[in-house]
Amino acid sequence: MREDPKGASDRVVLAGSWRELDDLLFEGAWNPDVRRFRSRNAFRGVSRRGLDLRTGVVRLGGNVAAKERHLVRNFRKYARRSFVGDDSIWNWLSLAQHHGLPTRLLDWSYSPYVALHFATANHGARDLDAEVWMVNFPEVNRDLPAPLVKLLEDEGSDVFTGEMLSTVAGGLGQLERLSPEPFALFLEPPALSERIVNQAALFSLMSQGMARFDEWLADRPGAWRRIIVPAGLKPEVRDRLDQVNISERVLLPGLDGLSQWLARYYREAEPPQT
Repeated sequence: MREDPKGASDRVVLAGSWRELDDLLFEGAWNPDVRRFRSRNAFRGVSRRGLDLRTGVVRLGGNVAAKERHLVRNFRKYARRSFVGDDSIWNWLSLAQHHGLPTRLLDWSYSPYVALHFATANHGARDLDAEVWMVNFPEVNRDLPAPLVKLLEDEGSDVFTGEMLSTVAGGLGQLERLSPEPFALFLEPPALSERIVNQAALFSLMSQGMARFDEWLADRPGAWRRIIVPAGLKPEVRDRLDQVNISERVLLPGLDGLSQWLARYYREAEPPQT
């Protein structure tokens, strides 16, 4: 990932304090049309500054298109009994991503605090700066093909569901053929589990499997921002999130999440670096 894509240095901002971080994450959230604070951004937290937005299937290497077909076909074959909802490729991809299969989807959240959790929960990265990506729905949707723009306008929505997307593109090939140029969209998964609900989860999706979201965004500096969380600020952010109940216990429901939360919560504080 280029640190300063196309001269967009104002899009990468270092937060100097919790208050500044909180203000940056909610900047522009006021919607005068409804007179409510309703952010139109997606958020993604990563524990190390500068990580790119390559998808799981791209990280596998090789012939991505062929691997993607095999992965999805076999997942659908063996996971049939676990599937709930509309039998669309988009819901299948959501289920697969949710359970760790490498796909062309990337995990995002409607919640900036959920993103902050994933930026600060990794103890192994405690000495590294973290970051939160903010991506604006309307700016991303400007480049959608006309049929998808109309679909969002008719629904009064910023993001797609699997059922919505299926009315225009029933498969990955049909989606790609909507435009010769790659485009991005956001997909809201069905409520497959408490984890998806509690994380206010959604996914980004590129129309072409090899396309990278960060490289696509680099040409659209008005669509994104990266908020840097310096390593020295992480302990305070982490304690504040725990205090407001943003933790593994809630975001990863079940005994595994509970155990992760307890182990992290009772870890001895690190001595200040000199």
